[in-house]
Amino acid sequence: MADTWLIVGLGNPGPRYEATRHNIGQMVVDELAARRREAFRAHKANARVVETWLRPGAAKLVLAKPNSFMNVSGGPAAGLARFYGTDPERIIVVHDELDIPYDTIKLKTGGGHGGHNGVRDIATALGTPDFPRVRVGIGRPVGRQDPADWVLDPFSPTERQTLPILVSDAADAVELLVGEGLMAAQQRFHAPRA
Repeated sequence: MADTWLIVGLGNPGPRYEATRHNIGQMVVDELAARRREAFRAHKANARVVETWLRPGAAKLVLAKPNSFMNVSGGPAAGLARFYGTDPERIIVVHDELDIPYDTIKLKTGGGHGGHNGVRDIATALGTPDFPRVRVGIGRPVGRQDPADWVLDPFSPTERQTLPILVSDAADAVELLVGEGLMAAQQRFHAPRA
């Protein structure tokens, strides 16, 4: 199991939240599963999972979507980590990020949670914040809208035009992180776009 990576896409369960900004992490793991023509199945850790490979002969990937609400993602994530024997440095959490502009991807390992309750709960459940994160920028609301409401809104019509590209890029970032490491992924995705 040494070369097993757990990829946890954060979001909220149910059709009400499927297309919201807060669920972009789950959209990314859906994309990773679709690329491999795999379907999610129930797991006893209160999650849905796909067991697959980065590519034939390469690292094993466990793609996971917790069935819990965002703010209590830690229980399912920690349960899956125990089940698969995955250390925190091989648990990639994919999540929305208010403090990054829409259509931007940033990667890091460890550090604070930046007010993201799902990331906070996973750090608490794992007993460490030292896990890699693929942070998908959703930007902050314009005007006085409460960020807590903003993240639960669907993407705007303008955002929806480029959303498939953003989700695909974030899935590429996960694959690059697993295949070539954090620095290679940061060099590609942190560089200014031409």
